[in-house]
Amino acid sequence: MKKEKEIINDEKSTQEVLNEEVTLNEDSQQAPQAEETEESQIEALEARIAELEDKNLRMMAEFDNYRRRTNKEKLELMATAGERIFKEMLPLVDDFERATEAMEKTEDIEAVREGIRLIQQKFISFLEKQDVHAIETENMDFNTDEHEAVTTFAAGEDQKGKVIDCTQKGYKLGDKVIRFAKVVVGE
Repeated sequence: MKKEKEIINDEKSTQEVLNEEVTLNEDSQQAPQAEETEESQIEALEARIAELEDKNLRMMAEFDNYRRRTNKEKLELMATAGERIFKEMLPLVDDFERATEAMEKTEDIEAVREGIRLIQQKFISFLEKQDVHAIETENMDFNTDEHEAVTTFAAGEDQKGKVIDCTQKGYKLGDKVIRFAKVVVGE
């Protein structure tokens, strides 16, 4: 029996040694596999970085092209924006030329005055079509958002802080003041 136990123990020892060798072999095989896995992960990450860098470069180039294109469009728009307004003003210039010729040829001053008034009305109508309106000043409270005080004038209690006279009309384009009204303010 002792021999059998010894044989069994020897077999167990041999088996344990074999198991250890198998484990070592597996570990040695797993180590290269782990190294290969890490290397493939590094390669994949490097490829991803290269892809993202390429995408970033393309986006930057695309944005730069977009910016150039929009700047060019803005410049073209600015260059041609006034074209429509100038075309609409040409008939007014024609009217002024006709009025000038009429002033030189006619002796009837009243007809010339009437012609100039008509041209003025036509011009005011043109401005209103363009959404340009005169700023109200008559009997208005002084408003620094629309009026520019040229001087002050001693006035009664009821005229303090009010516009007494307008020396130059102001205008708005829509709601934006494009020229302040120059006024005399009561003090």
